Amino acid sequence: MKSVRFKARSIPIVFAIATIIAYGLLFPLTGFYWDDWPFAWIAKFLGPSEFIPAFVGFRPFLGPIFFITTRLIPTNPLLWQIFALIIRFMSGLLTWTVLNQIWPRHQQQTLIAALLFLVFPGYSQHWVAFTHINQEWIPLLFYLLSFFLTARALRDPGHYLSNTIYALILLVLGIFPTEYFIGLEPLRFMFIWVILSEGTQGFKPRIIQTMKSWWPYLLIWIADACWLVYYYKSGAYISYDVTAVQGTTLVLKNAPFVFGDALWKAGIYIWVQVLILTARTLSTPTTLLTLGLIFGAFLLCAYYFLHIDLSPSNKVKSDEKSPPSAFSMSPRSFALPALITGLAGILLGRVPSFAAGLPLTLQSSFDRFMISMMLGGSLFITGLVELLIKNQRARTYVFALLIALGMGQQFFNANIFRRDWRGQQDIYWQFAWRIPALKPNTAIITQQMPLDYETDLSMTAAVNWIYTEAVHPPDLPYALIYSEKRLGGSVLPDLKPNTAIDLPYRTVTFKGSTSQAVVIYVPPNGCLRVLDPAFNDAETYSKFPESLTAPISISDPSRIITDAASPALPDPPFIKEPPHTWCYFYEKAELARQVGDWKKIVDLVAEADHNGFAPQDAFEQLPFIEAEARRGDWKSASTTARQALKEDPRIQRGLCQLWKRVLADEPASPAPDLIREFSCGQ
Repeated sequence: MKSVRFKARSIPIVFAIATIIAYGLLFPLTGFYWDDWPFAWIAKFLGPSEFIPAFVGFRPFLGPIFFITTRLIPTNPLLWQIFALIIRFMSGLLTWTVLNQIWPRHQQQTLIAALLFLVFPGYSQHWVAFTHINQEWIPLLFYLLSFFLTARALRDPGHYLSNTIYALILLVLGIFPTEYFIGLEPLRFMFIWVILSEGTQGFKPRIIQTMKSWWPYLLIWIADACWLVYYYKSGAYISYDVTAVQGTTLVLKNAPFVFGDALWKAGIYIWVQVLILTARTLSTPTTLLTLGLIFGAFLLCAYYFLHIDLSPSNKVKSDEKSPPSAFSMSPRSFALPALITGLAGILLGRVPSFAAGLPLTLQSSFDRFMISMMLGGSLFITGLVELLIKNQRARTYVFALLIALGMGQQFFNANIFRRDWRGQQDIYWQFAWRIPALKPNTAIITQQMPLDYETDLSMTAAVNWIYTEAVHPPDLPYALIYSEKRLGGSVLPDLKPNTAIDLPYRTVTFKGSTSQAVVIYVPPNGCLRVLDPAFNDAETYSKFPESLTAPISISDPSRIITDAASPALPDPPFIKEPPHTWCYFYEKAELARQVGDWKKIVDLVAEADHNGFAPQDAFEQLPFIEAEARRGDWKSASTTARQALKEDPRIQRGLCQLWKRVLADEPASPAPDLIREFSCGQ
């Protein structure tokens, strides 16, 4: 039976399949994260043209990219996730095209390097699509195209000038919008060196010829470096609270560790990272699915690589018993240049974030800095395996495994973002149920949300999306502020009455005060709570961190418009209203407690119990215990209170405050007995 063989025309299909396996299996269940929310909010409420002034103080050359893409793509998370898939597919295929221009005799090896680039497991930010497609991936595509045209110019002397001009234009488009890729340009020098080495003998002639080809790009690179130095020192740059590395001594002291860490992470560790992460939770469904995907992807990759024919003739002799390995062409002539280029790419790619004093931590928002090391990391590991493993079939299996591990890591990451999106939507709908409407200029203050990829600025956009239909610049109606981060700073200087709260938000600003604030708390395994001094919440939560309890004194729930209808969250970007489980009943009970409707609370708990819903957090029993007590059902109130205290002893102070409130209103109640029973004191 004739052996199945794959030809070069199958490669785009392979990149498409790899993109879907790595990034597309869960994309309908993902959404907006991090800066996606502010950017989507600007596009929706202020319009695409607002991105031009919005980026003046951040990255002024990025504004036009956001302007163009947001005019083409609506503020629908699903559409942006689809756009991200297309961009990633294009980046992988373009990387293969670039590397083939540089090493045309090693198409199998360049295919491997490009696939490793596509699934590069050190970069976990793919699903922050609105932000990173505009901020990094589109400029990176320009940069890769620039590399491609440089290589074409050298291999096609008849079109050298036109290709070089286009390459220079694309370099400008790739390097000026973001500082991420300033470390990539020396790779072009190395690529030119590799190409010219085919026909130029001797070290000195190669250097001279390489510099003759590289110098126009070098001038643009220097111009960009001068621009960045000027821009940062001018005080115009306000994007992040970064501390640039200063002083030769400090640089020399930290550099070996920083760059050694980058080489270890981007060159070695990330390729096996998924095995370490999944080993912590071997029995969970996500881990089992991830490991199953890795195994299946490994089999597919190995089969494909063992049966692909990239030889010029694309023919196989009919009498061959088994196909030759895809990696049978003189690997070492590719391996050493790839290894050296990859090493340089990793180290140079770390320069921008190191210069800004920012860390390179994996499985966090900081691993976005890996994007400038992806090309280097992929070439490094490809060259390393080529050098170390001499057996062709063994190399094939190792490469297949590395690509499969990259796919598994990205699927593992997708599940993290899926859960985060689900958690976001739960919180936003709890906002709608508990806070039907808000008076303008209200600050919502909280300690921290139990989410991985959102800041208070992210959620400020979502809150304004929920509670406003139109914005009148430069006024921003609402702000959500993390006290843990902002208290004592310029946004929230202190908690004294009437202290101004000013939150700049690109081209608009929230202006409020500590006397116009509502304090909330969302526990990791519980429902959103509006904290209220009237219900002694400062004492109730006194065993919690001060960043949560300190602002309770300024919380003013009267800023919640309780008689308004719950807002209908627009879909998209929010999901349709989820089924009414425990948190729905709790939010409605809290709202009823705010207006003193105790009967409604009793009815709500009865309905929740009838439907089989119960709290996971003992503190969520407090409204129901108080309602039962005030309705005269002291037996139920005391029974529920004892059970809650058994579940979480920290609730004791809240129960004591509850008994004392009821006693103050109803002196003849059994509250004194319960005050003694719960060791409340007098």
